[in-house]
Amino acid sequence: MSVSASGFVPGSGAGAIVLESLESAKARNATIYAEVLGGEINSGGQRNGGTLTAPNPGAVKRCISSALENASVKNTEVDVINGHLTATTKDALEIRNWSEALNRRRENFPFINSTKSLVGHCLAAAGAIECVASIIQLNQQFVAPNKNCEDLHPEIEKLVNRNRIPQKKYAHNFNILAKASFGFGDVNACVLFKRFKV
Repeated sequence: MSVSASGFVPGSGAGAIVLESLESAKARNATIYAEVLGGEINSGGQRNGGTLTAPNPGAVKRCISSALENASVKNTEVDVINGHLTATTKDALEIRNWSEALNRRRENFPFINSTKSLVGHCLAAAGAIECVASIIQLNQQFVAPNKNCEDLHPEIEKLVNRNRIPQKKYAHNFNILAKASFGFGDVNACVLFKRFKV
C-alpha cells in the first residue's frame, strides 16, 4: 500500500487448515481456532478492466458482497481485512473496491493488513498461508503489521485513515475477519472467519 511499492517479492511455503463440522470438533475435544462462516469465489472473465493480471473491479466487489451474504455477515460487522495487497499499482484499486463493497470509509473502515508484507507473495500457496495467518490473528486477538508501508499511497489515504493500516502489531479485541485473494486469471475469493468462543 506504499506509494513507493514497485512490485511483489516472491515468497514460498505452504499452509493447511483442517475443516470439520463444529459438532465433530466438539465431540473429539479438538482445539478450535476459528469458525468459517462462508465465502464466495468468482471470476471477472477478463472483462471490464480485468486481465490475466489485473482485477475486474465489478467482479471483486461482487465477490466481497456475495461472501458477506453467504456468511450472513453485515458489512458493519467486518472488523479486520486480510487483503490480497501485492505491493503493485493495484493496491489502491483493491482498497477502493473494499471501501465500495463494504460502504465504509475513513475511520469507519476496518483494520486492514497484507501478510505479503511479512512473507512475500507465495503465489499458489498465498491463499492457504494467508488464511492460516488470518486465523492466528483472530485466535490470538491481534492485527499483524504492514511492513514497508510508511509512505502510504495518497489514493489509499483518501479512503482510509492511516491508523486503520497498522505499522506495528496491534492488540485488538475483534470477532470477524475477511480474507480475500484476487489473483492471476482475474479469479477472486473471499472467506469470512469468526472468532470461536466456547
